[in-house]
Amino acid sequence: MKVGDFVVRRSYGEDITFKIIGIKENESGEQVYILKGVNLRIEADAPLDDLEIVSNYYLGKMDKIFNENATRCIKKILRQREKEYLVYSDLLKKSKIMRKNKNFKKNVNQEFDEKMFFGRPGKVLHIDGDKEYLEVCLKTYRELSINVVGKVVPENRQPEIIVELVKEYRPDIVVLTGHDGMIRNAKNYIDIDNYRNSKYFVESVIQLRQYEPDYDDLVIFAGACQSCYEAILDAGANFASSPNRVLIHCLDPVLVCEKIAYTNIDKVVSIKDVIYNTITGTKGIGGMQTRGKYREGFPKSLYIK
Repeated sequence: MKVGDFVVRRSYGEDITFKIIGIKENESGEQVYILKGVNLRIEADAPLDDLEIVSNYYLGKMDKIFNENATRCIKKILRQREKEYLVYSDLLKKSKIMRKNKNFKKNVNQEFDEKMFFGRPGKVLHIDGDKEYLEVCLKTYRELSINVVGKVVPENRQPEIIVELVKEYRPDIVVLTGHDGMIRNAKNYIDIDNYRNSKYFVESVIQLRQYEPDYDDLVIFAGACQSCYEAILDAGANFASSPNRVLIHCLDPVLVCEKIAYTNIDKVVSIKDVIYNTITGTKGIGGMQTRGKYREGFPKSLYIK
């Protein structure tokens, strides 16, 4: 087997599809393969005899479940937006009829034409330790009409550059993610040293909160699979993974951002609504009440389609 091959682990019932990203030798001189989840934000390692090559189209059992949930979540979001738009349009039409019946001038009715309203969702800066995950996320952000800037930065370098990136792009929401996981045979779930990359997410959040301490001015999501949830929240993140140290889907951060980005600025988003909007749910994602980032505007420019 070589770097780039797609594999599953026999010992785990072929539940997750991985890509081989490296090969090393253990203390006994045996080859160990470094693996990255294709859909789930997890890194792992395994000996050769535990691996089976599959095609890049193969989906393990957990992959299938998560991907079905992801598709369902995105469709639900788009349906809800369409429903809200139709309700809003209906209210505006009724308002126009009432004004017309009261002999309001025509130009007043025109001012309340729903076509003259516009809105801007919150802007996202997504920092990811994995290029392939980031590309999937960026595609979904665009599908959901979210203004996003994406940067590939290894987890261990994220604390060094995150504040400068925020100063440059001035986002409303920052995502810090990539790979993570608990070290094999670790028992203490609170010890940050028992995680592959949680300490870098924590350091990055601390840097951001020193720059912008207000939780509503700068919304932060940080973490990946099995990350040290409590430490990341304590550092100042609005949202983090993973409360039950489970795997999270690569699109979970995107779905958290969508809920915040499209909730009106005058509303505090129910934390339950944010979490139930994700693929993994309460086992994989948690956080704090946070104000929305969507701003309505009026009137819409005549010169922009």
